[in-house]
Amino acid sequence: MASTFESRGSDSAYIEAVWRDHAGRNYAPICPASNHWHLLFMKRDGKPIVSIEGPLTRSKSVRQDEGVEWFGVTFKLGTFLTVVPASDLRDVQTILPLNIKTTFELAGSRWQLPDYDNVETFVHQLVREHLLIVDPLVKAVLAGQQPEVSERTVRRRFLHATGLAPKTIEQINRANQAAVLLAQGVSLLEATYQAGYADQPHMTRSLKHFIGYTPAQIAQTRTVE
Repeated sequence: MASTFESRGSDSAYIEAVWRDHAGRNYAPICPASNHWHLLFMKRDGKPIVSIEGPLTRSKSVRQDEGVEWFGVTFKLGTFLTVVPASDLRDVQTILPLNIKTTFELAGSRWQLPDYDNVETFVHQLVREHLLIVDPLVKAVLAGQQPEVSERTVRRRFLHATGLAPKTIEQINRANQAAVLLAQGVSLLEATYQAGYADQPHMTRSLKHFIGYTPAQIAQTRTVE
């Protein structure tokens, strides 16, 4: 598998990261579960493809032909499109219609295709049109603030804004934390403890589900590198 993955941060309050890649020969990675949804701008055989990628509740294998290139925008948790509830995007890829090679349709309007360096301009246009907003309750809960509403209301708002229940977000975050620890050389026992798992079998099941690899496989990547 070969790729040229790179990413950057953003000054936008709505964007978690902007990233791009180019598929080399035998490009077939396993994508881990993700709490976030993304806008993906792909070019295959010179033809643009624009899609909305919902949050992933489990890892999955993907494959791209050699030469395909793309960039994506990952949005911060709690940021969502008003015309597409995040709950409808979970584990789903939605291809957006193209008008011509330089414009696509979203929310009944035509939009100029952005690029990796200026995608913030496009995102801010969505904000100005009130098509992209942030749920303040979700933002507050994620910041550790105690909500003044019922747990049921919190769960409903999370599902609408993120597509995921708070518990699922916590599980994915824990799996990511464990994977980082193992890749850094932390022992299985210590990673289990630091990530908050009840025992090693529990961590193993979680990592296989959310990351796509066993703890031993993740630990081996450090040795290989």
